[in-house]
Amino acid sequence: MTIAVGGWLERFLGRGTASVTVPPLDGALKPNSLLEEAQPGITVAAPDNLALLDGAPVWSSGAQLLRLDGDKPSPFATLQSTVTALACSDAGLIAVACENHGISILDRGGKPAITALRDAGKYSCVTALTFSNNDTLLVCIGSTDNPISAWQRDLLEQHRAGQLLRIDLKSGEVKQLANKLAFPNGVLADKDGSIIVSESWATRLIRLGPDGRMSAQLIEDLPGYPARLARAARGGYWLTVFAPRSPLIEFVLREPKYRRAMMAEVAPENWIAPALQSGLSFHEPMQGGALKQMGILKPWAPTRSYGLVVEVNENFVPIRSLHSRAGGRRHGITSAVESGGRLWLTSKGGDEVVTINL
Repeated sequence: MTIAVGGWLERFLGRGTASVTVPPLDGALKPNSLLEEAQPGITVAAPDNLALLDGAPVWSSGAQLLRLDGDKPSPFATLQSTVTALACSDAGLIAVACENHGISILDRGGKPAITALRDAGKYSCVTALTFSNNDTLLVCIGSTDNPISAWQRDLLEQHRAGQLLRIDLKSGEVKQLANKLAFPNGVLADKDGSIIVSESWATRLIRLGPDGRMSAQLIEDLPGYPARLARAARGGYWLTVFAPRSPLIEFVLREPKYRRAMMAEVAPENWIAPALQSGLSFHEPMQGGALKQMGILKPWAPTRSYGLVVEVNENFVPIRSLHSRAGGRRHGITSAVESGGRLWLTSKGGDEVVTINL
């Protein structure tokens, strides 16, 4: 009864869970142009899912896996459909999830390494993978209600249908560690055996025990939607944020009748929802005078897409960030890895793999 009254009061006053305010980009998250001003990267269509294979970066583009051949990207494996998640083990195994074709395990040459992975083809909407050891794979299922291509719909329908699975590659045993997650979109096995998961729709990072029980909320109320995680050389972690939050989107998320009408009558690319890229059409929301005045982009212009990667220390306190702001092109940062003093980033919205000398 108390919870019901408290929820009604929050909606009436517009505060708490009913608030449409968004945390400001301040402190270590203060906007800059470091990401946008970095040297020219590698142009490739919708790069995604960066991982380190034998210390060298590999990534996906559509159904292909690519790695550097000199200074140019070279495909070394072609899968059945679009790659949605990727991870590499210390032993050189490559775990790949494909839309509509489940999970495959390849060797470092891109050839099948494990062919008897039980029920591997049934897994859909796989958003992230990581090896906790050479024989154990952790799998994030973003949603059991929507395909990964419908991630905007999943947010607007406010689903919490994500799962975290653990797969024993030797026995093929699959165990569900957690469910009812708000679109888990990044996973990392920590040194103490715990598991760090980013929940995009809950805009937070959480820590789970080896049994899948939540033990801590590491970061909450982020100003954007978190994606994949990677270790930083200084002992902390790199966290990518693939799209920004905004008061308009927060308001729409609290109006179910409007959302249903919008999704039924408006093309998905024009929904009031976060995006990996924006500014491509005048039909998009938040255009016109809200963005430009006399042809000049306003410094406070709202944006549906953004480029952001954050370094947090071992206590998950942000210590620095790199941005591509409104009007920039390096938006939709979905993954990052650090290797040899360089940070590699996939700008899925900007069709570019970006490297930054740290």
